[in-house]
Amino acid sequence: MEPPRPSPPPSPTDPRPIVIIGAGGIVRDAHLPAYRLAGFPVYSICDREPARALRLAAEFNVPHTAASLADAVATAPAGAVFDVAVPASALPEVLPVLPDGSPVLIQKPFGEDLPQARTLLELCRHKRFQAAVNFQLRFAPCIAAARDLITRGAIGEVHDMEVRVTVFMPWHLWTFLEALPRVEILYHSIHYVDLIRSFLGEPAGVYAKTVRHPGTARLASTRTNIAFDYGDTLRANLTTNHGHAFGRKHQESYVKWEGTRGALKAKLGLLLDYPTGEPDTLEFCGLDSSGHPGPWEPVPLSGNWYPHAFIGSMASLQQFVDGRTQELPTRVEDAIRTMAVVEAAYESSARGATPIPEP
Repeated sequence: MEPPRPSPPPSPTDPRPIVIIGAGGIVRDAHLPAYRLAGFPVYSICDREPARALRLAAEFNVPHTAASLADAVATAPAGAVFDVAVPASALPEVLPVLPDGSPVLIQKPFGEDLPQARTLLELCRHKRFQAAVNFQLRFAPCIAAARDLITRGAIGEVHDMEVRVTVFMPWHLWTFLEALPRVEILYHSIHYVDLIRSFLGEPAGVYAKTVRHPGTARLASTRTNIAFDYGDTLRANLTTNHGHAFGRKHQESYVKWEGTRGALKAKLGLLLDYPTGEPDTLEFCGLDSSGHPGPWEPVPLSGNWYPHAFIGSMASLQQFVDGRTQELPTRVEDAIRTMAVVEAAYESSARGATPIPEP
């Protein structure tokens, strides 16, 4: 097998300054480490809790903090990218305050539901934002390598894609989720919904069920099954269980593609003992001319989902804004299609299963 040649968005030659709105865990664990690795200049941070912004600014040598959202906008340098890392419920109050025509990277999800996503899309258009949603899993090194190999025909025609997550997630890290009617699909599995769309296109529909876990009864749901309808020969399944409290031995976190000539399996190591995690991996297995499988072989990678994928999402937007590419993979017009699949999954779960007929 020829090694993969993934081509993530190149770093901008003159990266724009970044103004970060929100100073939560995702900014600390992923945004700021990624931008430091890439050499992207972060100009300022603001948060509803100014002390939290001050702590992060000191830790990552960010030169400015803003006392409020209005202050962050008023003091933003010309051409700044606004990196909006707030819960979906805050987007309707944050986005209208940003300057018209701004480059904006919006943390997923793109709203709390599809109706709100439609409203946010119209707002982005009205304000002429150059806007993308931070579906950064698309840019993870293991995913980029798999996409390159699939594009070059390494596993033939893909006929099966599966995402399986069986882990113990420390949900207490995100207390804002406890008040929400939608949790697991909207705030976690949306990554995989978006990823499946990016590889396989638009599904005709979904069959879904999302449920609570007795150990996290304050949360709306933490376990999900989604089957995507891509016709009679292409299968796509997503299964998540964030309540596996029985040690590392049987935990799983992977994306797997099977094709007519081979298969690929990516381990998303971040979710194993989150947030410490393990290194991501990618393996390849090919079929010989007689249809017999060869050994599973490691594919060389450089970097992990966190923080390296966050370089890709920001670089992609900056390259687009600077006119160096016509492609913006996670533009808001594409993100709303992921939101539509998420909405269908919740509707499917609410409708319930097909009743069993009398024998």
